[in-house]
Amino acid sequence: MNTSKVRVRFAPSPTGPLHMGGVRTALYNYLFAKKHGGDFLLRIEDTDQTRYVPGAETYILEALKWCGIEPNEGVGYGGDCAPYRQSERKPIYKDYALELVNKGWAYYAFDTPEELDTIRKQAEAAKMPNWQYNSISRMTMKNSLTLPADEVESRIQQGDPFVIRFKMPRNEEVRFQDIIRGWVVFSTNELDDKVLYKSDGMPTYHLANIVDDHTMSITHVIRGEEWLPSAPLHVMMYRAFEWEAPLFAHLPLILKPDGNGKLSKRDGDRLGFPVFPLEWKDPETGNISSGYREKGYLPKAFLNMLLLLGWAPSNNQEIFTLEEMIETFSLERIGKSGSKFDPEKTKWFNQQYLRNMPRRALAEMILPTAKERGYDVCVEYLEGVVELMLERAVFPLDLLEGTYLFEDPKSYDEEAVSKKWKKEESGQILLDWSIKLQSLETFNVESIDTAMKSFLAEKNLGMGQVMPLFRIALTGVLTGPGAAQVAALLGKEFVTPRIQKCIETLG
Repeated sequence: MNTSKVRVRFAPSPTGPLHMGGVRTALYNYLFAKKHGGDFLLRIEDTDQTRYVPGAETYILEALKWCGIEPNEGVGYGGDCAPYRQSERKPIYKDYALELVNKGWAYYAFDTPEELDTIRKQAEAAKMPNWQYNSISRMTMKNSLTLPADEVESRIQQGDPFVIRFKMPRNEEVRFQDIIRGWVVFSTNELDDKVLYKSDGMPTYHLANIVDDHTMSITHVIRGEEWLPSAPLHVMMYRAFEWEAPLFAHLPLILKPDGNGKLSKRDGDRLGFPVFPLEWKDPETGNISSGYREKGYLPKAFLNMLLLLGWAPSNNQEIFTLEEMIETFSLERIGKSGSKFDPEKTKWFNQQYLRNMPRRALAEMILPTAKERGYDVCVEYLEGVVELMLERAVFPLDLLEGTYLFEDPKSYDEEAVSKKWKKEESGQILLDWSIKLQSLETFNVESIDTAMKSFLAEKNLGMGQVMPLFRIALTGVLTGPGAAQVAALLGKEFVTPRIQKCIETLG
């Protein structure tokens, strides 16, 4: 293996939408590669054709692109190690499986699925529910270790179905150092003889994974902790092939917000947040699962949230640009234990990124939706809307929530009116205030505020007697941005008619 350059891979299976835990795995691989000037590969592991879901591969590619963590090599990107889709690499795996048979590290097994099922049921009836095809039981099974050599040859020649199993040695200790977890130790007596090559001519995950990582010169395998039980087999296979093993780093789980266990789609459905980066429509059922993109999350905020679900900086910094992520990231600062997902914290991240975006960019982002809603506005006007609404916004479309910035109020909040509107005096106060506003040559926040102070002094009124009325007339409600700011954005030609309409409506 050429270890002069860091090479990592993200290797999802196209069995459905990409979970946010998978995106985090991709992110950590990407950051590690970029920090060390290495390569980040995308490999699609589709050896299990029975679980293949149409559209899943396209979804994976689109999700990574939206997140901004695109590979520099792999499916959809090309590279010297192509093809990167395992189903297209099928011809190479059999030779590697046979190599292990010839070296005595693997064997042919002719047991049919029905026979294996019968044995498992017998074991269960005998109160041995965890029966395994392993170093003890294999000597009672139908394989090339127990059958005469000529019968094995004859069965193969006549096309009897077979699988190739790894021959796990007995009474050995498998030790390897995990970058995150330190030394990991397994006894081979706890491991079964995994199938490496299936009767349909396809490799299993284990064989394809090892062969591909070796032939693609992968130096570091950074993956979720659910693969930790497979690691001892992989270490033993590297030994059997006499190849140098990559370094391993097994990432902790992302945990559900309100209990123990891995975060699942059900948790998202139950608690009302997405667990997938993009919206996903199940091709079989037609059911739609929500995505962070469609909910209005910014990709950089989504990545920032994922970064801190398992990794901790050396200081208390929470907001990171992608460049800062690359600069500060290290595998050694990833914790061993799972991280609880907090949906509210995700919203906070989005809010921070929204506030730091250029106002023009936000205005351009919401312009298409404003047009769809029938608002006849330009991007310059929307910049003013952004300025007024940004403090309260979590998502981009929250900036359009103040409908009064685009059209006259259709109604006036009953509670606000009952609290602030006095029939015998409120209409006259508003009318006098409207005349004062019409006299202003310059119509901006400063001139409106100055006029308000002058008006209060002239009429011997308090701010609480005028400002709430002004706000109700402009917006229909008592909450929201300052009335002077709203008025300045709308312009004098729209403010005066609104005040008149309010007086006529409320009397």
